[in-house]
Amino acid sequence: MTDHPPRLASGFTEPDESPGLLLWQVTNRWQAAQRTALKPYGLTHVQFVLLASLSWLQADGPVTQKHLADHAATDPMMTSQVLRALESRGLVHRLPHPHDRRARALAPTDEGRALADRAVAAVEACDRAFFEPLGADAAAFSAALRTLRSAKGQPGEAG
Repeated sequence: MTDHPPRLASGFTEPDESPGLLLWQVTNRWQAAQRTALKPYGLTHVQFVLLASLSWLQADGPVTQKHLADHAATDPMMTSQVLRALESRGLVHRLPHPHDRRARALAPTDEGRALADRAVAAVEACDRAFFEPLGADAAAFSAALRTLRSAKGQPGEAG
């Protein structure tokens, strides 16, 4: 008889009861699928999210870096680094902001917009295939994710 250390002092009887662990596992699989879908476009997933978000937001007027980071729920410092990489590739440029002389407005270049349009088709096809097992439950799953996204005062959240 072998002595085994005690199990983790968890509130769950089985790991599959933990929504956090399940979310982690599913997120990792989804991110791997997205990396594969985006590889032909030469974009990382965060580069795609920021480029696509910028293309989307620009239709409503000038977009600041803060507005883009808030929309994409990305860290401002990381957003700045990714935008510099996109700018160096000629996919994004910074223009004078029409309403705030201190700010710069971000905009995709024509090449950046065309790349975002091509890549979004691949990302959405990847999502359709990935989430297909949910069937009719996909809308409820998206609603649950929106609830979690907008929940205030969660542990680790500033403000």
